Amino acid sequence: MAAQVPIKKACMGVDCPNEAGTLQCPTCLKIGKTSTFCAQDCFKRSWGEHKIVHKAASGGTLHNPFPSFKFTGSLRPVYPLSPRRPIPDHIVKPPWSQDGEPKYKLFARNKISILDKAGQNAMRKVCRLSREVLDAVAREVRPGVTTDYLDEVCHNACIERNAYPSPLNYMNFPKSICTSANEVICHGIPDARVLLDGDILNLDVSLYHNGHHGDLNETYYVGSSALNAANIHLVETTRECLRRAIETVKPGLPFRDIGNTIEKHAKANKCAVITTYCGHGINTLFHCAPNIPHYARNKAVGTAKPGMCFTIEPMISAGTHRDKTWPDNWTSVTQDGARTAQFEHTLLVTEDGCEVLTARLEDSPGGEVELPKEDGEAIVKIDGKEGVKVNGAGSKS
Repeated sequence: MAAQVPIKKACMGVDCPNEAGTLQCPTCLKIGKTSTFCAQDCFKRSWGEHKIVHKAASGGTLHNPFPSFKFTGSLRPVYPLSPRRPIPDHIVKPPWSQDGEPKYKLFARNKISILDKAGQNAMRKVCRLSREVLDAVAREVRPGVTTDYLDEVCHNACIERNAYPSPLNYMNFPKSICTSANEVICHGIPDARVLLDGDILNLDVSLYHNGHHGDLNETYYVGSSALNAANIHLVETTRECLRRAIETVKPGLPFRDIGNTIEKHAKANKCAVITTYCGHGINTLFHCAPNIPHYARNKAVGTAKPGMCFTIEPMISAGTHRDKTWPDNWTSVTQDGARTAQFEHTLLVTEDGCEVLTARLEDSPGGEVELPKEDGEAIVKIDGKEGVKVNGAGSKS
């Protein structure tokens, strides 16, 4: 789950360009939703459309909760959201599980931790579990399923491993996984939308286990129609951006240099790097120092040292690098509606390089795809071996 530069929430008033204030809809609060407005007059003016949200939460028909919002692409949210999935009492929970607030002390967020052997082993464990959960969800990716179903798969897989899904209620995020399709850059909220043949879908999984967090994501092709030249070019360029960045990680590497490597490859392939969101430190804290910008000529502070853990998670666009946030205050999309892809790993800096803690397993679904051949078929390369595309996530032959 990407870290971001703090932004103001948008007012949920109809056609209102203002930032939200502290005024919240009292009916939404009663049904467990958060709807903020800039002023009382704006709230009253928007009531006619806003009250549709209340009807939907009471069991109404599927609908777009933001009918007046100017969407940048073809994707639309499909509400109502399913109820929050419960966490068993025996699962150890992070600080935000109840009220949504991380409660991190400022010095803890800004300090770059050096993990001891026990901490490193705890990170290896939680990252291995995170990989298992991502793979379990990816195996269910296919046309016709909803992203809410994928959230259910993720949630249950976390519980089976005695882990808490880190995104759940983090800053009030309502689900256990981020599902970002097509023009969605990151932080897509799972809902009742059905995946379509031709979509590309990013799954971002984070787990909390034994006091530590693991974090990773991958972008998958949904159905055979997704294997077209435009999608493959974007997705595989993004995958390669991450691979090249990881190759540079070793003790002494300035964190600012990682973005130079990523942007060089993205620009060479006529793609843009999203600049709003960045990689981040991760350990007992979900998001902490160091920040890892993915764009060139950034001002990231610090150098890599053995024992540090952080993520690299480039978000690459086929169009503009500029983003826009939906009124749910989470879903980030490209301003021109262009598609985006993202890949993420959690890394541990070693004495002579780095260890990819969330590395793919022998049977992980998905994998590298070459550009289409003349006959229109695509070859899937998984762990260096060729295979055939058999479903939305791909697998070995």
